[in-house]
Amino acid sequence: MIKHIVLWKLKEDEAGWSKQENAFELKRRLEALKNKIPEILELEIGFPIEKGETVSDVALYSLFENKEGLQAYQKHPDHQKVVEFVKQIAVERRVVDYEI
Repeated sequence: MIKHIVLWKLKEDEAGWSKQENAFELKRRLEALKNKIPEILELEIGFPIEKGETVSDVALYSLFENKEGLQAYQKHPDHQKVVEFVKQIAVERRVVDYEI
């Protein structure tokens, strides 16, 4: 099993929306992938309970059967559409993938 964790810091205002609106839109788009990409076994998107300079704005946790499943997710056209949105709204992205 592969856990895929991503953290984003978002721009204050982008694409005509506030940081909070973009965070909720990102959550909506990511959650929609669960029904489109069969390799996703689990998927959660969360927001921090406290704000701060070192705190990310959005967190993604997802689970895949294996590395090939993660790669299929990353290459999937619907995921690539979300990636393009993220490139517009994010100032920082941190990721870690690990095997359990």
